[in-house]
Order: sequence, then C-alpha cells, then structure tokens
Amino acid sequence: MHVLPASARLPSMRRTVLIVDDHAAFRSAARALLESAGFEVVGDAVDGLSAVATAKDLSPAIVLLDVQLPDIDGFAVAERLSEIESPPVIVLTSSRSEASLRWRLERSGWRFISKSTLSGEALAAALPA
Repeated sequence: MHVLPASARLPSMRRTVLIVDDHAAFRSAARALLESAGFEVVGDAVDGLSAVATAKDLSPAIVLLDVQLPDIDGFAVAERLSEIESPPVIVLTSSRSEASLRWRLERSGWRFISKSTLSGEALAAALPA
C-alpha cells in the first residue's frame, strides 16, 4: 500500500507560513526547510507584538511560533492570534522539550514541533486533516 506523505495530503489548505522567532538563524533555517517542502513563507517576526500585527496584515494560513519571545510568550501570542478574524493554524515551537511544556500545550490545544525536528513533513503532520 502506498501512503502519500502528509505534505501531499493538504491540497485544500493554503500553505502560507509566518515564522515568529527572535533568532535570525532559526528564521532563516526554518524558511529554507519549509520552502523546500513546498510551503510559502510570507513573512517573519522577531517578537510577539510584531507577530500579531504581521499576521493581521498577511493573513497566513499557519504561524510557526516560538514559545520564548523577548516581549510576550508564544502562548500569549497564540491566544491573541486565535481571536483575529480567520485565525491561522498555530504551531508552537521551542528548543525546550515538549514534555517541559506539556501542561500548557494540553490546556491550550495548540500543536507543537520541537525546533530540533522541524521539517516540512513535521509541519504538515501537525496540521489539521
């Protein structure tokens, strides 16, 4: 039996991404990984407040959002993003382990990908079916 990769099963969802992280090297690496997997990175932001403003301006389908930002944490940003009209799918990321964030992730319901395992396939698998 042949199974399509998760990234090939998303034809109905726009694959536009906003990357939010305060480290330029991570934003650059994430952009390269995601674009090579067929995602369109429409922008990036370095902190929570600019992430909310940029998401409102660009209306990405997906926001890849670092948990630790210099102004407000990613969970607070995710809450603000979920309140905008046509909210994006929020996928939190961190260099910390998922286990260390489990209680907040379970309570929020947002998806999570570790920075060390980020790939186009991992992002596609984290998206709703």
